[in-house]
Amino acid sequence: MEKRVSKAAFKAHACELFRQVEMLGESVVVTDRGHPTVEIRPYRSKRRDPLQVVRASIVHFNAKGVPEGLPEPQEAL
Repeated sequence: MEKRVSKAAFKAHACELFRQVEMLGESVVVTDRGHPTVEIRPYRSKRRDPLQVVRASIVHFNAKGVPEGLPEPQEAL
């Protein structure tokens, strides 16, 4: 649920409102003359764990280290 505050109230209580957003995870909408102008919300990273990305990309390898379904490498002549 979002909380709405006027610009004047935000200016007077900015630090307190930032702490509430951080701790409760709820957004705050700052209004100007009753119209919403700015939304303050917790940051959520869109990054994925690099190890999980790599794990999902490996299907299966045979004993020679060649992915299944690919031709085996030719030895140099």
